[in-house]
Amino acid sequence: MSVPQIKATRLADAGPAAPVVIAGPSLGTSAAALWSRAAAGMAGFTVIGWDLPGHGAAPAAAEGFTMAELADAVAGFVRAAREAGDIAADVPLHYAGVSIGGATGLQLGVDHPGLFDSLAIICSGAKIGEPEAWRERAATVSGQGTPAVLVGSAQRWFAPGFIEREPEASARLLHSLQDADRFSYAFCCEALADYDVRERLPQITVPVLALAGAEDQATPPSSSSFIADGVADGRAVVVADAAHLVPAEKPAEAARLLTDFFTATEGTARP
Repeated sequence: MSVPQIKATRLADAGPAAPVVIAGPSLGTSAAALWSRAAAGMAGFTVIGWDLPGHGAAPAAAEGFTMAELADAVAGFVRAAREAGDIAADVPLHYAGVSIGGATGLQLGVDHPGLFDSLAIICSGAKIGEPEAWRERAATVSGQGTPAVLVGSAQRWFAPGFIEREPEASARLLHSLQDADRFSYAFCCEALADYDVRERLPQITVPVLALAGAEDQATPPSSSSFIADGVADGRAVVVADAAHLVPAEKPAEAARLLTDFFTATEGTARP
């Protein structure tokens, strides 16, 4: 196991003095495919997306990793960007992540306290699914490639009617899944099999917004309520007519909710 390589992409630039949002992906998606439309609606914020190993612009992983190591990779990128001046030292810094990206956000909250001013955990959980199911999916994708989970992912990702209403957006997301490195995807599944921060949620003291899609079967609204109840300062919001990829399915609503939340939490002292 080792710290995996991620790749960051600037999705929206509001200037060097603007607050920054680090946006995390869902398993099988690229940051650009998932976040571009929501990022464009977050006026006044610079949004930097990061890609999972073997997804989007990130290199494939050579070996497995844990969720803690994935969070370390994100934290390392953020600290390096601060030191280099790519993210100004005095601007507010927020995190928003979907699914495995949201799980990474919670891991950052417990392992790297004070790095972010607030966390938005979207369509995610303090524990996601069951270990055996993740290991079975890892074995399937390692052996057959990501096309083997394309249909199932489409059913989980989108609320009914989204593919028909938004064929371009849905196709872009499904292509990002099809193009993902099979072994890197499997390593992500194995990391999620061992992920469980439920008992550590009280350690997170920065404000947390837990967003859920009303139609999400993988991480239902109860998962977001559990997070909001477990952290020191949390609230849960359910987005109607959305499933597992709220920033892509409801980009305008996601942008509004995130902008309002991050704006309200700016100026909060870091612990």
